[in-house]
Amino acid sequence: MLNKIPKILSPEIVKALMEMGHGDTLLLADANYPAQSCGENVLRADGLHIPQMLSAILELMPIDDYTEFPIQLMTPVKGDKKPKIWNEYKKSFDEKKINYLNRFDFYKASENCRLIIQTGETAIYANIFLTKGVIK
Repeated sequence: MLNKIPKILSPEIVKALMEMGHGDTLLLADANYPAQSCGENVLRADGLHIPQMLSAILELMPIDDYTEFPIQLMTPVKGDKKPKIWNEYKKSFDEKKINYLNRFDFYKASENCRLIIQTGETAIYANIFLTKGVIK
């Protein structure tokens, strides 16, 4: 154990975050996301919800200030409601920094993701991309 590292972050997750560089992307995926089909570097955080993982990761990792949209969410399919979980995310980010991708573009983008953390989150459309910023 180390001081100041949120206890919900496993050693594997902390190591993977440390190995990411400026501009690399991280996907916090919900339990329904096809993570193994979409990415090569998938770590599991079963039983954990995305808002708590997001909060813990933001303790360690800055978000990119040099990218127009360092946060990306999946646009709901026509007929689905705006996800309530997004209200949690918007507490941490300026809405102008968020981009919305349709489902298949989101899946395609995850193929180039540096790290996918698959959580136990069951809220629909909870998936969120984060672009790592510069440590200052």
